[in-house]
Amino acid sequence: MKVNAGRVTSRIWLGAVFVFLYLPILTLILLSFNSSPMVTSWGGWSLRWYEALADDVEIIAGFKLSLGIAFLTACASVVLGTLAALALTRFKRFPGRTLFVGMVNSPLVMPEVIIGLSLLLMLVSVQRTFGFPDRGLMTIWFGHTLLGMAYATVVVQSRLQEMNPQLEEAAQDLGCRPWQVFFLVTLPVISQAIGSAWLLTFTLSLDDVVLSSFLSGPGSTTMPITIFSRARLGLSPSVNTVATLTVAVVSIVVVFASVWIARAQRRRAQEMSAAFRSAGA
Repeated sequence: MKVNAGRVTSRIWLGAVFVFLYLPILTLILLSFNSSPMVTSWGGWSLRWYEALADDVEIIAGFKLSLGIAFLTACASVVLGTLAALALTRFKRFPGRTLFVGMVNSPLVMPEVIIGLSLLLMLVSVQRTFGFPDRGLMTIWFGHTLLGMAYATVVVQSRLQEMNPQLEEAAQDLGCRPWQVFFLVTLPVISQAIGSAWLLTFTLSLDDVVLSSFLSGPGSTTMPITIFSRARLGLSPSVNTVATLTVAVVSIVVVFASVWIARAQRRRAQEMSAAFRSAGA
């Protein structure tokens, strides 16, 4: 049997990449079940650190805060990113378009330290002037949304550029109003991209450390900040436990969203095939 050397090499390379990416995560999950308080030595299987986590008020509060901020950030980023993508795709020329493109894309290339510092200075000035907002959940949400909107815009814009404009034109010719065209034609077509953007921004917000460090205040410490501060004092199996639960939550969300996106895509393809068959008949 003749073996394709290029295919074998590509598979070996792909396997090596997966091992490089996921072996550290699998090692972390394994060490979360270590009974020894030292992460460098294996003391046998145990759930003691999961039991201890139930009494760790700081970690639990940070985890709940991170989940809430990530959910709000994903929703706000998707809405703002979709509106920005529509403006850039449907309106090729308008005053200030170049500046708008630069402002939308700048968070993608600007270091988070600079973004966090500039937001902190601005929010401090606003707070001194108006007495609002205090640093906490809202300020962290503002910072995460600023970053997430840029990523959501790129994802949704790429799908809008591939969309056939004749679909919207046909809907308008049939008497649909602009808002009906968006909700009945455009939104179903780009729903998969919106779902992908939601997952991406949710994950980015959930594990953000830099922006949260600048924008957090007393009583609003997120989970990544708590883990980072504890890791600097020495690694503990409790940190591995929190990371394992985070991986589990993100994996569950990704699996459910992937199933939803796949089903929506198949349903969309079936509807388009049925429409073409009806038109042909």
